[in-house]
Amino acid sequence: MSQFTVSGTFEARDGRQAFERSVDAENESVAEEHVLSQFGAEHNLKRTQIEVSEVRSTSSSRTESDDNEVTAA
Repeated sequence: MSQFTVSGTFEARDGRQAFERSVDAENESVAEEHVLSQFGAEHNLKRTQIEVSEVRSTSSSRTESDDNEVTAA
């Protein structure tokens, strides 16, 4: 599996909020699906409320503690 970073925005109470999340996945499509599923479940959002703007491959030598890192801008 490879490491991917998925970034985009989601609907928050006070407008759109940016996010960036790193996940392990087989390809970009699976990485995007995993983030949509996980992010929607954590924040009670529908897929239509989440906009993925970029999926990029990152180095695969990250530690397990970094796997579910979320950075809100």
